[in-house]
Amino acid sequence: VLAAWQRPYLNIFKHFRVEEWKRSAKEGDVAALTDTRLKGTIYRIRGSNPASSYLQLPRAGTQSLGLTGRYLYLLFRPLPCKHFLVHLDVTTEENQVVRISFSSLFKEFKSTATWLQFPFVCGAANEGTAQRGAPGAAPADTHWTCLVLDLPSILALYLSRRYSHLRGVKLCSNLLVKNLCTSDLLFEPGVTFSKARLSDLSCRGVAPMPRELAFPVPKGKKWHDLYEYIRY
Repeated sequence: VLAAWQRPYLNIFKHFRVEEWKRSAKEGDVAALTDTRLKGTIYRIRGSNPASSYLQLPRAGTQSLGLTGRYLYLLFRPLPCKHFLVHLDVTTEENQVVRISFSSLFKEFKSTATWLQFPFVCGAANEGTAQRGAPGAAPADTHWTCLVLDLPSILALYLSRRYSHLRGVKLCSNLLVKNLCTSDLLFEPGVTFSKARLSDLSCRGVAPMPRELAFPVPKGKKWHDLYEYIRY
């Protein structure tokens, strides 16, 4: 059961005040920028190799975020023609720490008892998600992406382990990141609050994107034409 302070969702960057760098750490070329299109602050993490620059929460590896929400949302955009890497450290009910990594560097899925490595294929802005190419550097025109990870399902499926909580996050170059969030609710982009009420999506645990996690959609445009939504 989600603790009250984590309901209905927890905006990780806001809650841990990333911009103050007291409870988070940065290494290498990490910059806060204002993105006029997204109407807010984003973080740019870049470096010659993915491990050289990163944004890390919490600050010390000995601490834990202690976030128990089922879904982790990462709002990000791979930098064009570069590789990127994301590490998530989760703790199982047996108190085992498992690292879940996503990267365009990985050629294939690999797993050990403590590490799951998922290859991430970046779709180009002008192609449908169905024609995703082989893993590799991001194309020149990448989309902003909402990546949704069902952490208990990933652990159960690949390691037959029971999920306890999210311990830490390490966002390595080369990425633009808007936000991170955890929740027990499945947020669907492009769904309005009125539409959600009409179709009674809440019974299935599906909810519209909260405003602070939503990407802006200009009048006359559709969410799915502008952005990627990927669920693992």
